[in-house]
Amino acid sequence: SLNRRNFLKSGLVISGTLASLSSPPLRAAITKSPREPFHGLKVGLTTYSLRNFKLDQALAMTREAGVKYISLKEVHLPIKSTQAQREDVATKVRDAGLILMGGGVIYFKNVEADIKNVFEYAAQSGMPTIVCSPEPEALDTVEKYVKQHDIRIAIHNHGPGDKRYPSPLDVLRLVKDRDQRMGVCMDVGHTVRIGQDPVEAIEKCSSRLYEFHMKDVTAAQAEGKSTAVGRGVIDIPPVLQALAKMKWPYHVALEYEANGDNPMPGITESFAYMRGILDSMA
Repeated sequence: SLNRRNFLKSGLVISGTLASLSSPPLRAAITKSPREPFHGLKVGLTTYSLRNFKLDQALAMTREAGVKYISLKEVHLPIKSTQAQREDVATKVRDAGLILMGGGVIYFKNVEADIKNVFEYAAQSGMPTIVCSPEPEALDTVEKYVKQHDIRIAIHNHGPGDKRYPSPLDVLRLVKDRDQRMGVCMDVGHTVRIGQDPVEAIEKCSSRLYEFHMKDVTAAQAEGKSTAVGRGVIDIPPVLQALAKMKWPYHVALEYEANGDNPMPGITESFAYMRGILDSMA
């Protein structure tokens, strides 16, 4: 795997070298067709990364970041919205040239009316996946609405301090014998913060892995903080390689939690690093 800490530096050197060799013969010699972005993975952004901005700004910033997949946080589409409001947001996402992959993380208790509303929220806004953290006692009712609406759920693990789902394997244990549409949203940062190998977790959860939150952290322990992808302690190349090898078809959503008031530099750097890793793969 590539050296994480030197990748961006070397990439800039290579880019600068190619830019300086801009004669027509060199351009004519480059005959390879453009590769599919991100090696075919559906790499996008969860708008929690843009939580301090209005919806229209968040959509424009997602386009500026060079990705087309998006998952909405409640700040950009409130759970207590009306059907008309939900449909209006779905239209705005489409008009921006983006593809809505889901919403969340959504927290809910074992209250059927609330669970019903969450599934109507997803259905009316066109979300194929609900990223959520329900009370375990609510799973019977959740399963009922999964079947009724034909919408996937992906339960998010939150690492140290999460008494319900610290690990993606904790999620898997609770859903593996339930409806096939009930699965896992693996947060790679929180997974590493509890000392778990992320590639091993991907492989074990693969049949139920319906969303993946990509990030990097400063330490592989509870105190680890969010940082741009490629600047932390997570060995990102094997993680991306594992997903690409599986031809994993769901959302690889960057969740950049740092610098809420000025997230674009970190978001742009994270996507550049991920794109470079995937472009280097055979």
